[in-house]
Amino acid sequence: MQRSPFLLAAPSTVQVGETFSLGVKVLAEPRYVGSACYRPVPGVQGPYNVSPRGIRYMDNVPAQWEGTVELAGGEGYEGPREFSFAGVAGPYVDDRRPITRIAGLRFSSPGTKYVEVRDRESGRAALSNPIVVTAEPWGRRLFWGDLHSQTFFSDGLRCPEELHAFARDEAFLDIFALSDHAEHLTDRQWDYFVGVTNDCNEDNRFATLVGLEWTSPGFGHRNVYYPGDHGAILRANDDFYGKLANVHAHCLAEQALCIPHHSANAVMGVNWELGHEPTAERLVELHSVWGNSERPASAGNPRPIRAHEGEKLGQHVVDALKRGYRFGFVGGGDIHDGRPGDELHSRQEYPDQYALLHRQGIMGVWARELTREAVFEALWERRCFATTNVRTYLEFEVCGQPMGSEITCSGARSLRVRAASEAPFARMNVVLNGEDLVTVAPGSREVDWGGEDGGSAACDWYYVRLTRADGEMAWSSPIWVND
Repeated sequence: MQRSPFLLAAPSTVQVGETFSLGVKVLAEPRYVGSACYRPVPGVQGPYNVSPRGIRYMDNVPAQWEGTVELAGGEGYEGPREFSFAGVAGPYVDDRRPITRIAGLRFSSPGTKYVEVRDRESGRAALSNPIVVTAEPWGRRLFWGDLHSQTFFSDGLRCPEELHAFARDEAFLDIFALSDHAEHLTDRQWDYFVGVTNDCNEDNRFATLVGLEWTSPGFGHRNVYYPGDHGAILRANDDFYGKLANVHAHCLAEQALCIPHHSANAVMGVNWELGHEPTAERLVELHSVWGNSERPASAGNPRPIRAHEGEKLGQHVVDALKRGYRFGFVGGGDIHDGRPGDELHSRQEYPDQYALLHRQGIMGVWARELTREAVFEALWERRCFATTNVRTYLEFEVCGQPMGSEITCSGARSLRVRAASEAPFARMNVVLNGEDLVTVAPGSREVDWGGEDGGSAACDWYYVRLTRADGEMAWSSPIWVND
């Protein structure tokens, strides 16, 4: 498959006549970037570009490019038709790389839109993620984020300032959180992490959450996210917080989210029998660089966890849902290469478990606005979904209620899926209680499907799995329905 010439990121939800910008990053063959002292932070070179695991930082953008791109948006597009990168500065000090946000785009008519960006000289082009344009104001908008990134302070690359800057200015994410291994951080380092997180939080531009990874070899790994601008550090090697029940109690008291991840892994996974707190554990990280834990490979999972002895049956997300756990879904990076939202693990040259990794995940979040408070509220309500780092537009409703809901609905249940992607959908599955209820082969970039189901149990749960023709995937959070 030919590599895309650009990374493009458009807002997913726009109103008619609303002006917006398009994130554009010109791509090149990935290359290693060396380490250097006394560089501005953030920057491309820096002292944190080599990891204790042997990973080295890579860049996939030309050092300089002064070409011109042409933009086309189809019906109703009103915006720039071309853009020159001559003299354009990158996001960092003394940075000439072709990374920018092209401003002044808008649409004069509603519908699902895409913006094509074409290199005038080579003719190579890429299509943006779908932009759903409505005449009415949006009650909730769709934002994109990654809540799981390691730093140089544990087993990753780069420092907190660099990771926040990359997520915001190179991956064009709306939401970000560090969740480094707390066991490797001192109290003072934790204060520094929290400070950087708060410094980078900016309403209506970039929402950050205070977070950490609790890395227990016995209970499995959990990420903890606080609703405000502070929170205690929780270490799995601590006598008190080494116990899962105490972590759960702390999260309840602080109204924090506690999110298990790579649950299906044989070494680092989660034994669902060892403890669950339904109020705090409202979400599960379904997909990351390790693969996805939705269901076993034998049940059709095309990207199962392969590293660290692979997957273990009974620890998949469907197993937890069948136990009655009410998990919404998020995708995350769990990246260690210093590139949240645009990882390059597969291009590293090292002969260990990282050769078995997959493309990272990200999450879509339906929030009333781009603020820390609104994003956390949306996550708490499970108004979110997981993807394999693609910005697939996804709405899912049962009886008129959105993903993440717990509802009562008598009689026939109406089901509705609205989805769009820059690549056509090969399959859409509606899952009922862990089994495929509906399978559709759309063969198109847009899906607007409706159906009915009579239910099969006292409490049923439904979610949607989407698979694109290029193999990329998305999963809605479930909806739980009582008769």
